[in-house]
Amino acid sequence: MFTKKMIAVAAALVVAQSAFADDKLVDSVSVDVGAGEHVQMVRFNAAKDWDNKWFQSNGTHLGGYWELSTGVWQENRYKNVVGAEQKLWDIGFTPVFRFQNDNKKGLYYEGGIGVHMFSKLYNNSDNRLSTHFQFGDHIATGYVFNNNWEVALKLQHFSNGGYKKPNSGVNFVELKAAYHF
Repeated sequence: MFTKKMIAVAAALVVAQSAFADDKLVDSVSVDVGAGEHVQMVRFNAAKDWDNKWFQSNGTHLGGYWELSTGVWQENRYKNVVGAEQKLWDIGFTPVFRFQNDNKKGLYYEGGIGVHMFSKLYNNSDNRLSTHFQFGDHIATGYVFNNNWEVALKLQHFSNGGYKKPNSGVNFVELKAAYHF
């Protein structure tokens, strides 16, 4: 599933981070691997922390970050035909709220709603999305280790919000691995 374009995106993020070492353009990078009904996804993300601490109390606060993502989906039952496959690209931008410890380590809970643009219309299994523009929302729980690595379990839903039919939505269960600079 990894393509030359995806590797180039990851390399560009690393180079951009080096170029802005003093004033970080990107605070963390991550990869999500997910699966839904007859569909798999790999997505690369770059995030910028808001550096805000709302509702600070007892060593915890509500914070958040901006996330820019790009990924590829593999439909394995295209047009509901067993064995028929199609790939599509997804580019997204999501504001994410995170309830976390003040030191940003340990257990956290988060949720976000963002916008996504698909390269093709999704038509897989019994699910169809009639527009290229989609909303993507997620909830997650994860853990940030002292060495700045993070792992998380995410539940994500994609839909156009019902502004055009058909719109059956697509759901993923995802694993996330991230590194914070």
